[in-house]
Amino acid sequence: MKPIISTLLCATLSLALAMPAQAADETADGKQNKTMKQNKASKRTPQSALPQTLAAHPEATDNKELTGQIVYQVLLAEVALQRGQIEFASQAYADLAVRTRDPKVLERAIEVAGYARRFERVIKLARLWVQVEPDSKRAQQVLVGVLVLTNQLNGLAPRLIDMLAADQPALPGNLLALNRMFARSPDRKAVLQLISTIGERFPKLPEAHYAVAVAASSAGANDRALSEARQALALRPDWQIGALLEAQLLAHNSPAEAIASLQNFVDKNPDAREAQLHLARALVGEKRYAEAKRLFEQLLQAYPDNPDVVFPVAILALQENDRTLAEAQLKHLISLDFPDKSAPYYYLGQIAEESKRGDEALAYYQQVGPGEHYLPAQIRSAAILAQQGKLDEARSQLSAAAARDPQMRVQLLIAEAALLRQAEQSAAALALLEHELGEQADQPELLYESALLAERLGRLEVMEKRLRKLIELQPKSAQAYNALGYSYADRNMRLAEARQLIETALQLAPNDPFILDSMGWVLFRQGELENALMHLQRAYAQRPDAEIAAHLGEVLWMLGRTDEAQRTWNEALQRHPESEEVQQVLKRFSP
Repeated sequence: MKPIISTLLCATLSLALAMPAQAADETADGKQNKTMKQNKASKRTPQSALPQTLAAHPEATDNKELTGQIVYQVLLAEVALQRGQIEFASQAYADLAVRTRDPKVLERAIEVAGYARRFERVIKLARLWVQVEPDSKRAQQVLVGVLVLTNQLNGLAPRLIDMLAADQPALPGNLLALNRMFARSPDRKAVLQLISTIGERFPKLPEAHYAVAVAASSAGANDRALSEARQALALRPDWQIGALLEAQLLAHNSPAEAIASLQNFVDKNPDAREAQLHLARALVGEKRYAEAKRLFEQLLQAYPDNPDVVFPVAILALQENDRTLAEAQLKHLISLDFPDKSAPYYYLGQIAEESKRGDEALAYYQQVGPGEHYLPAQIRSAAILAQQGKLDEARSQLSAAAARDPQMRVQLLIAEAALLRQAEQSAAALALLEHELGEQADQPELLYESALLAERLGRLEVMEKRLRKLIELQPKSAQAYNALGYSYADRNMRLAEARQLIETALQLAPNDPFILDSMGWVLFRQGELENALMHLQRAYAQRPDAEIAAHLGEVLWMLGRTDEAQRTWNEALQRHPESEEVQQVLKRFSP
């Protein structure tokens, strides 16, 4: 609310100061003088200029006095508003509105009462306004609005039905928007009952059934929602909105049924682009990539410049490792007009990076703005710079990014430490994280990463202290239990405790391939080779990691399955030619 004299106040003052037209018509001297004296008062409050509701009101026996009181009370209320005395202003306007019953005064009184959050007063004034102007759409809208705002839904249906029916051309759209009116209402069942009552008044409109379906879904009445959605489609079989709602409702219980429903609709309505898009996305969600790709390719032919089509085609191509198609579509995508191009720039950077085009990748990553891809783009850019021998520049970039966005500071510091570790500067990496731990002693990620670096430097007491602190802070941190347990197992020490720690980690994350690897390794250290093999094979099937391969091969070797061991190591070396773990185990066991 602006703390200035309102439009209503200006209008009231202009009414009070208006010149009466009849003053110039008097010609006799005495008569004219008498009239002029009379007109000194008339200039202030001419009856002819008063709002008709005021002039006709039974209490308006002395209009000059009444209008003067109005001006004074309006001034008083507005000055009170400017001084922050909201309750006083609201009460003053409410009293004035009740006395005058003037629609403009009522509207202003409602506005001020709403600002003061005196909703009972708002309702009382809105009901009075409807009595004064029963045909006023604005009055009806205000009353309905405040009843909705205060969740007073009983008896609201007849008013809404009348308002909806009064504007037949806008009726379908208003029915579709009906649920938005009650989005904040906590009683979803009451909202369903209200919208159902309204829907019964318009049974031949698909929008009415749609509104009831949405309300039913929100209230948890899924069967009712599906029934209403299908009634809407029966009334308008080619209605995409109805088909999408039906599929959405079906997807709660059966994604396959939702896909079948959309497929049936698309077959009957081949030009239904939104339905086709949703069908293609649903196919992706169910990992039916080949079907999704065919559908997106059809859409691409029909809508080659639609970002909602081009982008999924590019992502599917990436999933199938078709970099040529993905890159072409992503380049086309950034040439189109849509607001946020961070995602395509990020994926173009990935493609360029994987194709060993470092400078091109850097250029793409620099175009990535704030959002989910910003952090990985910064980290990848720094990694490229480090690979190019520009470690200082890489660190400066990460530091600058951390200064721009303090919420990402920890992740960026960890990334910087990783660059130092890769550059064989593990002591500097640990010092970097420990400096930040001085500011954030209980930060879980810093505790974990610094513990791993300490273990790498042989500072086992530091590693153990930080991991145990992390377990204390986050007793459900599977990675903390696993890291501590594996560090013991790898050194062939405190094996019973190591196994207990890893078992706890495995209970928290039973399908984590690295925890399965740890369990296999501690079992190997305890001489349970067959049990160890089972865990390591499960881990390697999920994640063909070089370190897991090294462990698996060693267990196979100790079981006398030397050919399988050699094959496992050689395959791992082909995938990860720089793996120190595989190279070391080959040196130990190769003839």
